[in-house]
Amino acid sequence: MKRDAVATRERILAAAVDEFARNGLAGARINRIAELAKANKSLLYQYFGNKDALFDAAFEAVVVQTVSEVPLDPTDLAEYAAQLFDWHRAHPAPLRVAAWDRLERDGLGGTSSPLREAIRDKVDAVAAAQAAGRITDRFSARSLLELVIAISQSGPVDLTQPVSVEEAAEHREAIRLAVATLVAPTPS
Repeated sequence: MKRDAVATRERILAAAVDEFARNGLAGARINRIAELAKANKSLLYQYFGNKDALFDAAFEAVVVQTVSEVPLDPTDLAEYAAQLFDWHRAHPAPLRVAAWDRLERDGLGGTSSPLREAIRDKVDAVAAAQAAGRITDRFSARSLLELVIAISQSGPVDLTQPVSVEEAAEHREAIRLAVATLVAPTPS
C-alpha cells in the first residue's frame, strides 16, 4: 500500500490537536497521538522533529483554521465576536490548545507563530477602521481587539450544568451587544 504523506501528516495533526487539547504539552503522549492517527510513531518524529515542534504545528493548524473560518470584519466587531463564540462552541479544541499554550509556554504558540501574524493583520484592520471613524478610538487597536476576543470567549458561569440552546443564544446576543457598545464610535 502506497503511503500518502499529506494525508498521514493531516491525521497526525488532527490527533495531536485532540491530544494536546485534552492533556496539554506536558501531559500529551506521542504514543497516543500515533495510535489515534493510525501512524507509526517514527513518522511523527520524521514529520515534526519532536513533541514541542508537533505542538507548534498543532497550534498553528488551529489558528489557521479559526482565522479562515471566522474572518474579521473590523467594521462589525460585534458580529465577529458572536461568530467567534459560535465557532468555539462548535470547535472547543482550539481554545483548549491556546489555553495550554498560555499555561505551559509563552502564550503565542512558539517562536514562529502564525498567531503573531494573524494578530498583526487584525490589529492593522482594526486600526484602519478606527482611523476611518467607524469604531471607537478610545483604546489602542490591539487592546480593542483583545477585549473583543476575550468577550467572545466568555461562557456560562456554572460549568457544572449543560447550556441549553436558548441559554447559548441569549449569551451570544449578550456578547454581540456588549461588543457593539464597546466599539461604538466616540461622539465628537
